[in-house]
Amino acid sequence: MDASGDPTATDELTLTGLRVFGHHGVLSHERRDGQEFVIDVTMHLDVREAAGADDVDKTVHYGEVAEHVAGLVAHDPVDLIETVAARIARDLLARYPRLRRVTVTVHKPNAPIRVPFSDVSVRVTRARATR
Repeated sequence: MDASGDPTATDELTLTGLRVFGHHGVLSHERRDGQEFVIDVTMHLDVREAAGADDVDKTVHYGEVAEHVAGLVAHDPVDLIETVAARIARDLLARYPRLRRVTVTVHKPNAPIRVPFSDVSVRVTRARATR
């Protein structure tokens, strides 16, 4: 609970534009050849203790998150970017107990779409179960 008494109030730590080569997709050439995916992660947590102590051990280390998410995207191909996003969100909540909620967006800018487009993405938000 924050100073205002709101147990849902959190700060945000955001990682935007993480570029990872992966082999996700429904089509056989996507699995074979792979393509670049772009990942955005917004982590909701209370950073007051970390800020007050100026201590990275009291927050979530975004460099470690970036490397971990890159590993998740680069391995274990699946058909859907929905699955990739849900996997990342679930894993981050399990791995980092300081996180209250996480929003993950997986962009597939080179998706095999036959008409001009800028991007296709899916965004999922998952929260830690409350007791």
